Amino acid sequence: MTLKELQLSLQFALDSDAAAHRAALPRHWVRRCIRHSLESDAEITVRIVDAEEGQTLNRDYRGKDYATNVLTFDYTHEPIVAADLVLCAPVVATEAREQGKTLQAHYAHLLVHGALHAQGWEHETSDADAQAMEALEVQILRKLGIDNPYSA
Repeated sequence: MTLKELQLSLQFALDSDAAAHRAALPRHWVRRCIRHSLESDAEITVRIVDAEEGQTLNRDYRGKDYATNVLTFDYTHEPIVAADLVLCAPVVATEAREQGKTLQAHYAHLLVHGALHAQGWEHETSDADAQAMEALEVQILRKLGIDNPYSA
C-alpha cells in the first residue's frame, strides 16, 4: 500500500491536562493514523480542544449543544482532501476510560474516523453506510496495531 502525502498541522488548545494528550498524540503517530486513512493526498489540521470550544463548535455547526469526541470540517475532496479535525480532549479521555482503551488507541480510532469523514464517508445516512465505514475503520486500525474499537 502506498501512503498518500499529508500536510499536517497539529494544534493543542488546552489549558489543563495538555501533557497527557500531547503524550498520546506525538506528531508522527497522528500523521501515521491519518495517512493510513487517506485515498488521496491531503492537507489536514488536527486541533485538540477543551470542552468549552468543543461544545461551542458542535452547537454552532451541528446544532447540538454538547461537546462531542470528534468534529470533521471537510472543505474539498478533490484534487486533494482539505479538512479540519477537532477532537475534544476531555470527551476523548472519558470515553477511553469508560471503554477500557488507552488514550492513544481511542485517539487513533477518532483520527481514522474523522479522516474518513473528510473524504466523504458517512455513517448516519444508513445502516449500510455505517457498516461499510466501520469495516473500513477496523481494517485501517488493524494495520496500525489497534484492536477493533467496536468489539466488546
